[in-house]
Amino acid sequence: MLVLVVDSSTPAVTAALVEVSADGVASRASRCAVDARAHGELLAPQVDAVLAEAGARPADLGAIVAGLGPGPFTGLRVGLVTAATMGQVLGVPTYGVCSLDGIGHPAATGEPVLAASDARRREIYWAVYDGTGERIAGPAVDTPTVAAAHARDLGVSLAAGDGAHRYADALGLPVRAEPRYPDATTLALLAAERIRAGTEGERLTPLYLRRPDAVAAASRKPVLP
Repeated sequence: MLVLVVDSSTPAVTAALVEVSADGVASRASRCAVDARAHGELLAPQVDAVLAEAGARPADLGAIVAGLGPGPFTGLRVGLVTAATMGQVLGVPTYGVCSLDGIGHPAATGEPVLAASDARRREIYWAVYDGTGERIAGPAVDTPTVAAAHARDLGVSLAAGDGAHRYADALGLPVRAEPRYPDATTLALLAAERIRAGTEGERLTPLYLRRPDAVAAASRKPVLP
């Protein structure tokens, strides 16, 4: 089955086409561009590009997988709205996966790993994975120092992800070079059991972990003197 994967939870805007079969998950085409300010401009052309590279049409898709975040509001919703809209138009199920799983799962090396992405405001989104890639803590948003304390309590000795690179000194952990951003094939792999089983599609609920910066005014302000 052909499956489209999208993720816009980090500065990396990712679209990939994978084949999900009883034998596993195989990548057919992928695109990834790093630009924190161009999620909306980049994602749709990337979807078109991976379909064209694989010689496929939107109607050939059997499912769509989307990274749910955590991530900043504006960028994250681009991927989720794209996935949800395509799923509705094409009549195919959509499945969500925590985006940090696409960093922590492939980084597993037999020991606990801290996966981190940049949350801005000098904070990180983080989660901890055991030696098999299973998430055992998080996702959460904290300062790097607080995240590092939680990681130490869980015996973490390695970090991965863009947030780990940016705040390596504060985390005080060796940082694995890759994956720096959520891996599309891994996101598909983590949804593969649901896809093969034909599980009913899910509502793609974003993991913002923060309230929006914009808030409604507490009271109306007069416009006349």
